[in-house]
Amino acid sequence: MTKTERRVESLSTRLEQKLEAARKYRSTIRFFTSHRWLLSSTAHQNKAETTLQRARTRLQRVTKTIAAIRRVLRKREARRVANAPPKAAICTVFGRRYCGQALAVSWCESRHSTRAQNGQYLGLFQMGSSERRLFGHGPTARKQAAAAHRYFVVSGRDWSPWSCKPSYAYS
Repeated sequence: MTKTERRVESLSTRLEQKLEAARKYRSTIRFFTSHRWLLSSTAHQNKAETTLQRARTRLQRVTKTIAAIRRVLRKREARRVANAPPKAAICTVFGRRYCGQALAVSWCESRHSTRAQNGQYLGLFQMGSSERRLFGHGPTARKQAAAAHRYFVVSGRDWSPWSCKPSYAYS
């Protein structure tokens, strides 16, 4: 297990612990909401008010921590998706229905290389300069696949703009 995997795992574990703590604090607050008589009882009032206030304060604190952990995990996931290898990026962008076709076209056009270049044609799907200007382009497989997908959709979900077609063998 790599250091990053351990960090993500430990962050996920920490999130689960914080979520469990939040559940307990909410449960305590619900208990006192449904047993209001404890808050007005002379025998239990001090302890009940202290416990309820502590639960509210800690719930507020743990809620902020949960939000922060979730932000970090979302950023990490976004980075992971953005830096995905070409095949994964293509399938994520094109979806299950067109994944195989898009992989075949990309293989034929660039052998799944984001750095492929043939004159003005660049990237995974060898898009020309005017297509890149219209639909975008980027250094990552995800950005190149997203640009090609926009072009694919505008062209009627048809591979006619590409010289390679999905019917060409994919290896």
